[in-house]
Amino acid sequence: MKKVSREEILNGNLIKTLLILSVPVIINSFIQTMYNLTDTYWLGKLGTDQLAAINLVTPMQNLIINLGSGITVAGSVLISQYLGAKEDEGARSMANQIFACAVMFSIVFMTVCSLAAPIIVRWLGADPDEDLYRYAKIYLQLVMLDMPFLFTINMYTSIHQAEGDTLSPMLLNLLGICINLVADPLLMVHFKFGAAGAAIATVAAKAVPAVVAFIRLHDRKHIVYLNLRKLKFEKEKLKQIVTVGVPSAIGGSVQQLGFLILSKSVFAYGKDAMAAYGVGNKVNGIISLPSTGIGSAIAIVVGQNYGAGQMKRAQKAFRFACIMIVGFLAVGGFILSRPAISGSIVRIFSDDDKVIGMAADYLSILALWCFSNGVHDTANGFFKGMGKTTVPMAVDVSRLWIFRFGTLYFCEYVLHLGVRSIWYAVVVSNGIAALILFVLYLSGVWKKWKRSIKYSKKVS
Repeated sequence: MKKVSREEILNGNLIKTLLILSVPVIINSFIQTMYNLTDTYWLGKLGTDQLAAINLVTPMQNLIINLGSGITVAGSVLISQYLGAKEDEGARSMANQIFACAVMFSIVFMTVCSLAAPIIVRWLGADPDEDLYRYAKIYLQLVMLDMPFLFTINMYTSIHQAEGDTLSPMLLNLLGICINLVADPLLMVHFKFGAAGAAIATVAAKAVPAVVAFIRLHDRKHIVYLNLRKLKFEKEKLKQIVTVGVPSAIGGSVQQLGFLILSKSVFAYGKDAMAAYGVGNKVNGIISLPSTGIGSAIAIVVGQNYGAGQMKRAQKAFRFACIMIVGFLAVGGFILSRPAISGSIVRIFSDDDKVIGMAADYLSILALWCFSNGVHDTANGFFKGMGKTTVPMAVDVSRLWIFRFGTLYFCEYVLHLGVRSIWYAVVVSNGIAALILFVLYLSGVWKKWKRSIKYSKKVS
């Protein structure tokens, strides 16, 4: 596995390029998923209260991350386009400004969320007199301390992926998961810190890679590197960051707000349902990793080719990627949806028979329809690579607030499906969103859109 050069992205074999770019992203995403899965495994051994506590507040943590993700999405997209247009100095200037914005954002929200943790946990429905409330509050207060480290790692990933290097971010995150795998049982079980130990382990596992990332981001051997001493905010580039990043930030954060409300709906069925919902989502996150990897690869390829004015090649890349990932997920999802297999998987994360039954049922439904994620993620990557983040934002917000909650209402109050209403609401809304994005691609409406960045030289 090696870094993909700009020449290969613009003129090389597309299938080979997509695979080389996506495989490290898939592994990297798996590594990041392992942070939560490791916590889930050990907390499941400690009891349902601690497992449910983390599942309750995770959407709030994700809300803040997604709100800031607009900055890193803008970084990857805009830097890719500058590199495709061979505007290397513009790419370096953009990297400086995006990094500064990301760090400032992370510090502000880390402080606010840590202080407001008791209010947030009460709002989510936890009873202050119960242990679950205490576990959730402590976990949220501590885990938010990783925000500056997380955003430093995300900026490193964003910049290197824009250059076609998806391997280095994978290796960096591998370092983090190794720390987490050792720290989790040590702090949670040996020292009996429980949920607090999970949070401390996660912070430590982010801090070390973040230091490495910060040092390597200043390495001038790369095309794009940081030089914060010469940081000068430029109105035009800040406008580009806002244009590309804000829709992504709004989309991500509004979705996560919806997930928070959805978590309250799940919690209404009890802590067993909450634990099952969390286990199912985390395992589904692993199933969807190939789709996530291909989506990221498409964004890189489309970004550089769009910057170079090669839209026919960008379209060709999208078609290849969509066919590959949908076929793979259709076969893999069918196998994983078998009750015997889904049940065996969820037993890894819980010893509670009631939780296992609900989680296995949820996972079977998710896996069977996971091929729709392939369509969604490749189309999403295509539009984001062009810098048109408003389209994915609008579709994803509609997916949750209109299609998911609408389906949930119908299943709960018309069909009376109980907790399964939530399971079906997830897959139906995902399928509708994927269909809308695919139809938008086929319509060709994107051919009329203007470019996100201005070049200092003419690009065909």
